[in-house]
Amino acid sequence: MIRKLNEMPLEDRPNLRGGLGTVQFRHAFKPNEFTAQARLCATLLIPPGATIGPHAHVKEDELYYVLAGTGLLDDGTTKTRLHPGDAVLTGGGASHAVVNDGSATLEILAVIVCASA
Repeated sequence: MIRKLNEMPLEDRPNLRGGLGTVQFRHAFKPNEFTAQARLCATLLIPPGATIGPHAHVKEDELYYVLAGTGLLDDGTTKTRLHPGDAVLTGGGASHAVVNDGSATLEILAVIVCASA
């Protein structure tokens, strides 16, 4: 299946996970389009000053791949600067939050896959 950029639905999520501002989701594929157990496949567009609040990933893994912009990932212990090309994997009950403290939109491809029942 191929989905062109102009065919991907956009969704605004204000105060995502208790964060600041509005994060826009550009859905590449919806969960019902997968044959595997997936919950999300989208590019997150995080404008300057916006954040994704802290949240845990229990019985699922989330992959972030930074496409553009910079920001901070906070795993509750360490704050790490994110740059294009960086990848983050969070799962096993671990948590994270994201802050766009840069001057450009932070674009992150996010994929969430679920553990088997």
